Amino acid sequence: MNSKSVNTLLKKPRPQETIIESFLLIAGVFSILVTIGIVYELFKESFLFFRTPEVSVLEFLTGKEWQPVIGEFGVLPLVNATFMTSSIALIIAIPLGLGSALYLSEYARPKTRRILKPILEILAGIPTVVYGYFALTFMTPLLRSIFGSQNVQIFNTASAGIVMGIMIIPLFSSMSEDAFSAVPRSLREAAYALGATKFETAVKIVLPAAISGIIAAFIVCVSRAVGETMIVAIAAGSGPALTFNPFQAAETMTGYIARISGGDIAYDTPDYNSIFAIGLLLFSITLLLNTISRRVVKKFREVYE
Repeated sequence: MNSKSVNTLLKKPRPQETIIESFLLIAGVFSILVTIGIVYELFKESFLFFRTPEVSVLEFLTGKEWQPVIGEFGVLPLVNATFMTSSIALIIAIPLGLGSALYLSEYARPKTRRILKPILEILAGIPTVVYGYFALTFMTPLLRSIFGSQNVQIFNTASAGIVMGIMIIPLFSSMSEDAFSAVPRSLREAAYALGATKFETAVKIVLPAAISGIIAAFIVCVSRAVGETMIVAIAAGSGPALTFNPFQAAETMTGYIARISGGDIAYDTPDYNSIFAIGLLLFSITLLLNTISRRVVKKFREVYE
């Protein structure tokens, strides 16, 4: 092919590619603008909240009482309940999700995998409100029968966290399995050639090689747990309480936002504006987790040729 043919090929109009490229550009710009709009509204309404004389940023971040009616705006009870339910969820989701991902990736036959994977991912399609009532009507009575009704309140963070962990399992399992599948087959074959068993290969070769993807899946699941609303709003309780007992009721940040936004709170009052301040705090936590995720994944990422 001579230079004239190459120039003709390069100059050939491709309207379909131009349309696709323009659409992708518009989608990217639109996503950025929507994010900027959300952040702007959070900052604007949060400024109205912190402009209130009885509210200060220091009290908001360090106070141990959240009672807007009497002028107490310490967000620690809400933050504590959020991290309690999220921690319980991760304790449930990580071992089960990692185990299922290892099985599907390393042990399951193709036919078995085609059957089990869609069944596992069905959990991701169940509405969270259904999970919430499942936690309230099944998990809470189960915990009360095991630990005693005098020790476990009807609304508690334990049942909400356990069911939230069940909900997160498909997400963690799917992302972890993708990380395992990205590990080159040659590493497994080399381990088998040296006499390693399938379990040793999975745990000592595949798992360390996929650690960056697993960490990314972990951070995504943490963000998912922190931002969950309906399960905690239904099963965890509707009263802020600074407690470390998972069998007691405690309201999370998202649960509080759902309760206040669905009530008859007047606009531009401290109660109303507080949901934006808490939303901004949630956004900051998620942004911090994503930033940490990118740094950790970059540090532990392994590149194969």
